Amino acid sequence: MNDTPNLRAAIVGAGPSGFYAAGQLLAEGFSVDLIDQLPTPFGLVRFGVAPDHPKIKNVTRVYEKTAANENFRFFGGVTLGEDITRAELKERYDVVVYATGTSSDNRLGIEGEDLAGSHPATEFVAWYNGHPFAANKSFDLNCERAVVIGNGNVAIDVARMLVLDPDEVEPTDTADHAIKTLAECGIKEVILLGRRGPAQAAFTNPELLELGELKRADVIVDPADMELDEVSETWLAGEGADPTNRRNVEIMREYSTRTPEGKTHRVVLKYLRSPVEILGDGDKVTGIRVGINKIEDDGNGNPRAVPTGETEDIECGLVMRSIGYRGEPLDDIPFEPKRGLIRNDGGRVTDDQGVPIPGEYVTGWIKRGPSGVIGTNKKDSADTVAKIVEDREAGRLGSPSVSDDTESWLRSRVPNLTSWEGWGKIDRHEIALGEPQGRPRVKLVDVAEMAEIANS
Repeated sequence: MNDTPNLRAAIVGAGPSGFYAAGQLLAEGFSVDLIDQLPTPFGLVRFGVAPDHPKIKNVTRVYEKTAANENFRFFGGVTLGEDITRAELKERYDVVVYATGTSSDNRLGIEGEDLAGSHPATEFVAWYNGHPFAANKSFDLNCERAVVIGNGNVAIDVARMLVLDPDEVEPTDTADHAIKTLAECGIKEVILLGRRGPAQAAFTNPELLELGELKRADVIVDPADMELDEVSETWLAGEGADPTNRRNVEIMREYSTRTPEGKTHRVVLKYLRSPVEILGDGDKVTGIRVGINKIEDDGNGNPRAVPTGETEDIECGLVMRSIGYRGEPLDDIPFEPKRGLIRNDGGRVTDDQGVPIPGEYVTGWIKRGPSGVIGTNKKDSADTVAKIVEDREAGRLGSPSVSDDTESWLRSRVPNLTSWEGWGKIDRHEIALGEPQGRPRVKLVDVAEMAEIANS
């Protein structure tokens, strides 16, 4: 613990990584201002965690304890690069930490990707979770089959949301507009496409197990897919594979032995398939052409997917791509376009020559890429804060030159600025709306309405 509360830190982004960094900096004696583009905190816990996973959202209780610290302030509704600039933050704070996450999706780069009915999973997840920037999106779910490209937890979330019984959706905090659309969804089958084999799937075990417990959907795995190739078998038995991979294979093998119960819906896991073209009639998706792959050794004992030259067409009316998130450039912060990350060395923001810039740091997905679960960000933030403490001891922090009242300055730029107390009003309002319906909350999706309630 360091007794230097005069050292001030600004954290841009109030998701998990921002909150973990805030708690750790407060413990080191810094005062912390947490700044977010939205009037609501918690980032992907609010807008990324599937609505039917309420227990995961309990992590916000940890963040609320951080917010109770007398040296913590929250300023919501502030957009860096529009309302304020990077330079203005550096003028006012000894430390600026960017924790803005990776909000855009990776593209497939294939023909037909922009047809109606082809969407990034990021948009769909944000839409059903009530993110204000996605509330006006529309999804035509009046087809019988959807294809979800990807083998991670987001892909599973999307598949599950498409086949959940309305009775399972209605008691959640799914956005009102999505509850209605999902209840009328005509999709009967969702195919999850994996580029590699089942041994390399990136699902976590609990998410994969949950598929087998769906109320109205059978999970289908072809027994032939579970006859692993020699490269995958060797890799799975070696040090390269994770215990999660081994357990995933066990789970999928069990699924492959199940006799379908004849439920109204199906989730099909399909492997060794890479999308090569999204097919359409006019401007609407009618199917997807996939290349059939095989697994080969990459020369280092690791499996890689190699095209066989064969293709197959899968008829569908909806395609969701879930092949990873990427960050977007923000203000004039050094950025690596190829990786979609803020340029950094272990959490220290660096210039074009790789030299650390005093007082600027990064944490979370915008630092390392979209990997891990919520808790992974705790260690990631601890690593960044360790660099900050090291730089403090060495006198390498920023050199703020402006000492005006930060809140007054921010209010001059954002009249409807939301404080932590203001967020509390939004929180209580949403909970009160949900209570008569037996729901945890009814999310507000209009930023102006949120700001009005927060400042009432």
